[in-house]
Amino acid sequence: MEIDEARDWQGNEVRCENCKHRDLRSAGKCELRKACVQDRYARRIDRFFEWNPELSNDYLTHPHFEARAVAACYANPFLLPPLLKDPDETVRWEAGRRLPKRYLLELRNDPHREVRIRVASLLSGVDLFPMMSDSDYYVRLMVARTIESSLLPLMILDSEPEVRRVVAKRIEPQWLGRMALDEHGDIRLEAAQRMSPEQLLVLRNDPDWRVRYHVASQVAVSELALMFDDTDPVVAEFARERAARSGSGLH
Repeated sequence: MEIDEARDWQGNEVRCENCKHRDLRSAGKCELRKACVQDRYARRIDRFFEWNPELSNDYLTHPHFEARAVAACYANPFLLPPLLKDPDETVRWEAGRRLPKRYLLELRNDPHREVRIRVASLLSGVDLFPMMSDSDYYVRLMVARTIESSLLPLMILDSEPEVRRVVAKRIEPQWLGRMALDEHGDIRLEAAQRMSPEQLLVLRNDPDWRVRYHVASQVAVSELALMFDDTDPVVAEFARERAARSGSGLH
């Protein structure tokens, strides 16, 4: 549902008779409160440029950031590089996403986290290296979700547990033993869930009962006896029950 009022970015009423594009109205190329470049709402501006993309080049320096940002979606890409220095992050991103990768790389150090997060979602490989040490944890989280798994060992020691958890979910199997040494139980559990039964034996005495419970559910039945007296009664009971169900004779 469209908002009923028509105001420009400074709060003034939009009047068609004062607009330089007023002749477009009779041609069905603009409409007050629906498709209007003078309006303060991005949806109406976007519809105007959708109907009149040839006019977008003229609005790349408009004082209203919404007009510049939407115009960047339709304008000639050759005119967009200067917008990478725009004071508004939305404008910088809209320009960057339409430009060749060499321009997108400039935004890896953008001052706004949302721009860097979006950049990280589009890059890959060595282009993401500088972003592995980004000051914002969510940028690094996006890097961990995006980068090739073979490069994830470089993020094993990230300071944010949530980033390391994603690393543990995606890292190549030979690194899981290292991830299982993490100080945070959630990361060790994530690693344990991807380890083989043989690898899990080293985690029988893990300080987190969830990890030990997973170990008890996966290791060979012949290895369960050492867990019958686990400090957590749930783990101990589960180990005994699993051994009993197997008919192994362990008790």
